[in-house]
Amino acid sequence: MTATPPPRHKLSPALRDLLALGRHDGDLDRVRNQVERVRGCTRPVQLTGYSATLDAETGEPLHVFTTLDEPTGRLLIPCGNRRASRCPSCSRLYAADTFHLIRAGLTGGKGTTEAVRSHPRVFATLTAPSFGPVHNRPATPSGRRLPCRCGSHHREDDPALGTPVHPPTYDYAGAVLWNAHASALWARFTTYLRRELAALLGLTQKELRTVLRVSFAKVAEYQKRGLVHFHAVIRLDGPDGSGTHPPAGATADVLTCALRRARERVSLILDSDVLGPRELCWGEQLDVREIAAFAAGSDLTDEAVAAYIAKYATKGAEDAGALDAPLTCGSCKGTGDRHGTGCAHCDGTGYHQDPARLPLAQHARQMVRTAWDLGALTELAHLKLRKWAHMLGFRGHFSTKSRRYSTTLGALRDTRRAWRADQSRARLGLADRDESTLVLESAWTFHGTGYTPGERLLAETVRQQQALALQLKHEGAEGR
Repeated sequence: MTATPPPRHKLSPALRDLLALGRHDGDLDRVRNQVERVRGCTRPVQLTGYSATLDAETGEPLHVFTTLDEPTGRLLIPCGNRRASRCPSCSRLYAADTFHLIRAGLTGGKGTTEAVRSHPRVFATLTAPSFGPVHNRPATPSGRRLPCRCGSHHREDDPALGTPVHPPTYDYAGAVLWNAHASALWARFTTYLRRELAALLGLTQKELRTVLRVSFAKVAEYQKRGLVHFHAVIRLDGPDGSGTHPPAGATADVLTCALRRARERVSLILDSDVLGPRELCWGEQLDVREIAAFAAGSDLTDEAVAAYIAKYATKGAEDAGALDAPLTCGSCKGTGDRHGTGCAHCDGTGYHQDPARLPLAQHARQMVRTAWDLGALTELAHLKLRKWAHMLGFRGHFSTKSRRYSTTLGALRDTRRAWRADQSRARLGLADRDESTLVLESAWTFHGTGYTPGERLLAETVRQQQALALQLKHEGAEGR
């Protein structure tokens, strides 16, 4: 006896969508293949159009793909978002690229010579200054835990960690402004670093450029108190980059000394009629450690440093309890005004979500509010703080590198794109054809973003499978 299918109104939209696709042979498999190809991307881009591979001499079409033949009538491509909170699958790929970029600058490869292993290299962490005492877990040099300023011994997972001991006196404006100028402080730091190196080596700055080059790669990380700090790999090269050695006197100890001197010299004066003059500088905490050679038995090896930096390249302010999306209204760009009249979309507030109603901890909410309020000041308009309020004022790139540190993310993507093109030609039986004898013709139109309910269910399954595979991989590595 055939079972009676459940009434239509009792099926979820996702199941109805999948059942509709399953009525035709192969349709569900083709949809699943598209979702797997974008690795379960959280919000893929939808395109419509075609792509044709033609014979360069005759113009004969050797293969044609058109979205008209697809069950859903469009093609899905990954969103490419680097944030783990927005798209786990795309951020995982970004982290992998960052890992290879950093590692290439430490061990060679990807166009960088292996000689960099013998160059002076350090891993440095620069922090923000204090804007008021916060709850923490202090300890003695021997590791014995001391009470916090509030008198308590906080647990490692205590949500109070990083929040002000006395919020009314905490300098929220200073904290937001420091975040907003953190990238400028880094730029000044690299300038002073070169000056200090020249002084320590007994050279003029012009002479230094002829014998030495400073290469670096850094990533920003949010502390629990909502302020960014920078982790950086800093390397000394010869004048032509990684392929040449620095002078004999340019050692890791000299680099460390120059780093400490440069940190002390960097400052930025901010003149403000409303807030008064402020001096922005680095915090007192500066951690500098020499990077050991690959597999040298140290916990600070090339591989460990690359993995550490890649981990934070996909993080954002959400790790400090803030937001991962802008607050500004899309219509008025946060001004609350359109064409001389109040914005109807946000009722003149400038934001599409009221910060007071967002699920934020009090400290993060106050940082967001402060950034938003400072963004209304004409003298600070150039900082665009309302646009970056969700980032607690920080408006720089999370991961950056000097020009000749190693390869680039673009080069890594180009290599992956070329590999996929080779795989595609092999599937089409065109692997033996010279690329110069083929012409690719295509036309694509943006259709939208996201999934249908059925695709969303398939994407969740793909992401779960990826997470399980990653977990098993890590467990296998730990067991070896």
